[in-house]
Amino acid sequence: QVQLVESGGGLVQAGGSLRLSCAASGRAFSTYAMGWFRQAPGKDREFVAGISRAGTRIVYAASVQGRFTISKDNAKNTVYLTMNSLKPGDTAVYYCTADPDSTLPSREPDDYDYWGQGTQVTVSS
Repeated sequence: QVQLVESGGGLVQAGGSLRLSCAASGRAFSTYAMGWFRQAPGKDREFVAGISRAGTRIVYAASVQGRFTISKDNAKNTVYLTMNSLKPGDTAVYYCTADPDSTLPSREPDDYDYWGQGTQVTVSS
């Protein structure tokens, strides 16, 4: 069983930055591909970014490419999402996910077995 706990969400003005953290339990963290998804009110859950087990393969949604950066620290069992140039459209609950079965990150939510409770990000205009 893997437990994921997100932190770092909050309220920020458009153009600002936030860094989300996701701390994972378990000694096998280095073997997990990790991802971030988000869900805005009334919308489906949306892929944001994913990173491979070793952190060498990274994928982003087109909507955040160039503004968001995902990183993974296997020594600290933590994955991060650094968000710059935030826009009101980035407002959502952000979820950390873990996939213990894959080497490479997936864009599909069904491929992830474990989910955090989510952290709210609100970007004001």
